[in-house]
Amino acid sequence: MAQLRMRGRRHAGDGRDRTDRHDSQGRHERRGRHDRPDRHDGQEGGAPEPRRLRALLALLVIAAVVVPLTAAAARPRIPAPAPAVLPPVTAATLDRTYAANRADAALASRMATAHGDRHRAAADRALAAPSRRLLSFDGRGAGRVAEVLGDLAHADRVAVLVPGSDTSLDTYERFHAAAAALRQRLDRRPGAGARTAVVAWLGYSTPRTISTTAVTPDRAEEAAPALREFLRGLREVTGAGARVSLLCHSYGTVVCARAASHVTAGDVVLLGSPGVGVESAAGLRTRARVWAARGADDWVADVPHVSADLFGTTVGFGADPMSPAFGARVFAAGSGGHSDYFRPGSVALANLARIVLGETSEVTGA
Repeated sequence: MAQLRMRGRRHAGDGRDRTDRHDSQGRHERRGRHDRPDRHDGQEGGAPEPRRLRALLALLVIAAVVVPLTAAAARPRIPAPAPAVLPPVTAATLDRTYAANRADAALASRMATAHGDRHRAAADRALAAPSRRLLSFDGRGAGRVAEVLGDLAHADRVAVLVPGSDTSLDTYERFHAAAAALRQRLDRRPGAGARTAVVAWLGYSTPRTISTTAVTPDRAEEAAPALREFLRGLREVTGAGARVSLLCHSYGTVVCARAASHVTAGDVVLLGSPGVGVESAAGLRTRARVWAARGADDWVADVPHVSADLFGTTVGFGADPMSPAFGARVFAAGSGGHSDYFRPGSVALANLARIVLGETSEVTGA
């Protein structure tokens, strides 16, 4: 999820600055937050200056008009098969489900190749590999997929990752890399690997970074029922005894907040959240433990935590989940930026693994 910063010093990229420098391998250096001038906005969480609201409205108008037109012109619709019609997934049918969805991904890859889209063809082909365990696959449009890492049928601890903006089949491998990093971290814990599974859930149409949908709850409200249904189906595979942790990143935290009151989860983790549309953890109406973390160099810290109704649409997500008043369990995320919560070797990843494993006493505070 990427929010719009009012003063224009940052753009709405998913964790990238205008001052980023990229090397030949695509990595980028990010100027530290200490390199920027101090903010002079007054009270945090207070009413924003009128000029800031005007700037936000102007950006929203531009995004609403320009971005959809340029996006539509830049990306023609890619043909793909409709998702396979399968019986409800259970532990007994899991392997057949994986195989059917891999076959769909292979067909989608061939269709994308015939259409001339080599990038999408490669993304689909990677998902069709025999090692991939796909609970669902839909190659149409931006695409949707749910992938399992680990032995889901025998897991008693399951982490479900919910992504933020600009996540699609075209960018899925970076989301998969985050899930794989968590899985590898869990494997390092003695005896934990065999009883844990990680699920990468790209089950909704994520907003574009620069668009009105990135600063409104509409996509989250559309996604929440799909997440609830997915988690109910997951129980048919794992059984009622498995503990599920929802690990939600950026705009994905808004999705999880909309779903939280109707899902059975042990933990809801809000990573790099712009706000979730409620003023406190109690407002989520969940029995789950609610956690929050933000890296020291995460630009989302500069997002004004406001919410306003403009022309019948809610803009912004309100209270900061990191604030003491919100009431979440705040934990350390280290020095990373907006896209670094699952970076191998990071403080954030170590704490996420502890939360998934129920080792809450070992989670380090911020």
